[in-house]
Amino acid sequence: MSTQPSTSLETFPNPNPERSYEIRFECPEFTCVCPKTGQPDFATIRIRYTPGDLCVELKSLKLYLWSYRDQGAFHEAVTNQILDDLVAAIAPREMVVEGDFMVRGGIHTVVEVRYP
Repeated sequence: MSTQPSTSLETFPNPNPERSYEIRFECPEFTCVCPKTGQPDFATIRIRYTPGDLCVELKSLKLYLWSYRDQGAFHEAVTNQILDDLVAAIAPREMVVEGDFMVRGGIHTVVEVRYP
């Protein structure tokens, strides 16, 4: 069982594909690195989605989010990349990813991206 960061997202069949329902995740310990300063950025990542035929497996999601710890990324780019990767992996009916970044330089940033 892996305990290392991974960019792989595992899936499993939606147990109720005929029903429209929402799944929510919150990761309050997300970190990435500012590409300008090299300083760590801390955020809460919130994910809400209505599954199609597939759901994302939680441990793989955790390891995927962990993979950003040493990557340089602007808030807008990392939030959009998370959405793109999840949509590619599970093709949800709908999805929202929110990056709620801690204050840096006196500014609190929240980035919300949506699919479709």
